[in-house]
Amino acid sequence: MNIVCLDLEGVLVPEIWIAFSKASGIPELKRTTRDEPDYDKLMRWRIGILKEHGLGLREIQQTISTIDPMPGAREFLDRLREETQVIIISDTFEQFAKPLMKKLGWPTIFCNTLEVAPDGEITGFRMRVEKSKLATVKALQSIGFETIASGDSYNDLGMIQASKAGFLFRTTEQIKKDYPDLPAYETYEELLRGIESAL
Repeated sequence: MNIVCLDLEGVLVPEIWIAFSKASGIPELKRTTRDEPDYDKLMRWRIGILKEHGLGLREIQQTISTIDPMPGAREFLDRLREETQVIIISDTFEQFAKPLMKKLGWPTIFCNTLEVAPDGEITGFRMRVEKSKLATVKALQSIGFETIASGDSYNDLGMIQASKAGFLFRTTEQIKKDYPDLPAYETYEELLRGIESAL
C-alpha cells in the first residue's frame, strides 16, 4: 500500500517565515530550511530575533491568516487524495498550521508544537521526534506502507531519499545541483504525473 508524504511550506503554501519577515519588516527572518540545514539551530535563532523585537505568536498568527495556498495546491491535493493516502509532514507547528489546513480542505498533517508563555511569547519548541520527516517515513514503512515523498528543502532530503520514489519540488538551484539524481519539478501537473508513475 502506498502513502504520499508531502512537505508543506514551499510545496503547498508559501513559506510562513518569509511572509512574516515581510509583514514585520525584519529581513533576517527570511532565512528558511532552504538556507540552513540545521533546523534546531534555525529555530533557536528565530526565537532570539522574535524576543529581541518583542514579537510573539499573536503577530505570526495574524500574518498566517493572510496566507493562501499556492495557486493550484488545493486542486493538486484533492486529485492526489482521490488516488492514494496523503500525509503532510512538516517541521512547522500546530499553532501555525491549523488555518492553512482549513484552506487546504483539512488534509492530515504531522508537525511539531511551540512552547508559548501566557503573554504569547514563543519560549521554545518541541519536535515530535528527531529528524521527524525521515523518522515518520521509516515508521510508515515499518507498518507496511511504501512511501513516495516530495519537498523543496534540505530537511526534506532524508524522507525523499528513503522513499521508493522521491521528488524535489520548486527547490533551489543549489539543491538541484547537489542532488542531480533526484527528479526536480516546477508544476503540480509534473509532480502529479511523477507520483502517479510511482504508484
